[in-house]
Amino acid sequence: MSMDRDLSQDLLEQVNQALNLGSALRIQGSNSKAMLGRAVAGEVVDTRGHRGIVRYDPTELVLTARAGTPLREIEAALYEAGQMLPCEPPHLGTEATLGGMVAAGLSGPRRPWAGSVRDYVLGIRMITGHGKLLRFGGEVMKNVAGYDVSRLMAGSFGCLGLLTEVSLKVLPRPRQCLSLRLPMTRHQALAELAEWGQQPLPISAACHHGDALYLRLEGGEGSVQSARQRLGGEELDSRFWSDLREQRLGFFAAPAPLWRVSLPIATGELELPGEQLIDWGGAQRWLTSTAPAALIREQVAQRGGHVTGYAAGDDSSAPLPAALMRYHRTLKQQLDPQGVFNPGRLYPDL
Repeated sequence: MSMDRDLSQDLLEQVNQALNLGSALRIQGSNSKAMLGRAVAGEVVDTRGHRGIVRYDPTELVLTARAGTPLREIEAALYEAGQMLPCEPPHLGTEATLGGMVAAGLSGPRRPWAGSVRDYVLGIRMITGHGKLLRFGGEVMKNVAGYDVSRLMAGSFGCLGLLTEVSLKVLPRPRQCLSLRLPMTRHQALAELAEWGQQPLPISAACHHGDALYLRLEGGEGSVQSARQRLGGEELDSRFWSDLREQRLGFFAAPAPLWRVSLPIATGELELPGEQLIDWGGAQRWLTSTAPAALIREQVAQRGGHVTGYAAGDDSSAPLPAALMRYHRTLKQQLDPQGVFNPGRLYPDL
């Protein structure tokens, strides 16, 4: 019996024991995303023992690894082959795992230009709430059998099943990368980004922080240098983007509660109390504010967006529309009928 099978069977036995006892399970890897969603009571299922890259073929741009594999190990293997995870997922901790990356579904500064975590999930192996270890999807884009189930796991926060293995599409690293700092106000930055979004500029990250707009240009040498001459500004250390992704910028050290605001790409300025940082070219705003959660949610909803609170156990999710909640409940009932996996993490009755 292989190590992979042994480890999968250990997790499967733990799930089946919980099903027989009618008890809940709290799935976690390194717990680096614990501040998101509600607190969960239940027996801990620690995926970190179920680790390791199973298959990686750089010529096929596909990597398969067990859910407990640290992201740093995956990124090191990709870097050696001149490749990367295009969605630039935040770790938010030194031991962040692949399973946690998929379960949280969080993407970094490249998200609007390269896609989300969900877009790169090719297939999964997971233990369902029926006590079965199943495979969904495959290792190539053309194999679409069950592909939607694989993608549904991205951003599910472990509420639909226990991931044991994930296959991902990866991409080559850009040939050239250059970061710029352009002094301007937030209002000016939003106007410029709206205009540049209609033009063939090789922008792969855009953030306004303080009194400046920060841009990252990626692509061929000619296109990057041409854009650099057109845009002006001063060159910036590329570590800015990892500091943004990992919330190491001074902005994130503020004592006020932290909120992530998602908005339509062309949304103008938000008149909200507190301090704001613009990311994703305007589609994502970070807000530190002591304003009531209801006020923040109401104003963001009026602009067609939604809000997530970044505080441990915070009940910050806005109620879903009735039709969408029905889909959530139906999906939960199909994959986890006894509600054993992370009950209440996303919503009180799911």
